[in-house]
Amino acid sequence: MTRGGQGLARVAVVVRAGAAPLWWPGVVAAGTGVLVPGLTGRRIGVLAGAALFLVAAAVVAYGRRGRYRALARSAARAGRHDVLQDRAVTVRNWRRGHRWWLLLAFVAALGTSFAVPAAGGLLLAGCGAGLWLKAAWIGRLERADEVLLWVRVDWLRAGAGRPAGKVVKGYRTTGVAAGDAAPGGSRRRVAVPA
Repeated sequence: MTRGGQGLARVAVVVRAGAAPLWWPGVVAAGTGVLVPGLTGRRIGVLAGAALFLVAAAVVAYGRRGRYRALARSAARAGRHDVLQDRAVTVRNWRRGHRWWLLLAFVAALGTSFAVPAAGGLLLAGCGAGLWLKAAWIGRLERADEVLLWVRVDWLRAGAGRPAGKVVKGYRTTGVAAGDAAPGGSRRRVAVPA
């Protein structure tokens, strides 16, 4: 970074970074939990887990949307000296910063299987699904405005990787062709020449 430039990470990529590490361990924990009868029995555990899955997905997907919209509306254009962080680096940094929380969540989801089979795992998977839904919603915002939303990397470190946390004062924007991630934070598909 030179002449006052900032390191910028894609907002949708940061949101999406936690989806798979919550979804897959949640599915594994739920599958393992079904094998244990638990205190409540499998049927009650799975029904409770299904309800928790839906509630968690909705809460995560819809949480803080007003804050995301406000930050997107007031976003400033990225400067020519700003450095755009690669998608893989953003994902790796988020996952590395949250690895112990993710491990603790997985262990807790497995542990709850002895009381309520599959419920903890489905709750964890619901949080992952909610993050995918939120990233897709951010992608729709980006497509509607024909911009990509970026957040300063140093604000992510201070706010534990939350792109709409209190530390974040605003977003930056670029054109939709910038960076290596598509709107919504997925990998950009490269057209193969015929």
